[in-house]
Amino acid sequence: MHQTHIRVRGYHLDVFQHVNNARYLEFLEEARWSYFEDTGLTPLFLEAGYGMAVVNININYRHGARINDDLVIETRFTEIHQRNAVLSQIITLKNTDKVVADATIVFVAFDPHTNKAIAFDGPLKSRLADLVSAAS
Repeated sequence: MHQTHIRVRGYHLDVFQHVNNARYLEFLEEARWSYFEDTGLTPLFLEAGYGMAVVNININYRHGARINDDLVIETRFTEIHQRNAVLSQIITLKNTDKVVADATIVFVAFDPHTNKAIAFDGPLKSRLADLVSAAS
């Protein structure tokens, strides 16, 4: 499972001195970019000329994070379908089992010329399948 570490900074906080709900989406996005880069997916998308887009996010907020909290975001693929793939992400407080938030994200590959979702194929599909298997 891939991990990304983020420290909560003052600019992440809202007036109630905990992380604003919208910031969690940014934390999750940072972790996805890191995951895609570290697993070699980013070059596969670029070489194929595909874009990628999130089409659905379901997030559960479990525990408020505060300034200087160290967060660990675990990211993994759970499913791959013909035209979309599903990622699971869990944010925990570092060195604890305390879940701050968890999310399920569905994304698609798309052709930037037609702006339509396309089927996963070739090396991209193979790499995604490998990542789903590795996470099982």
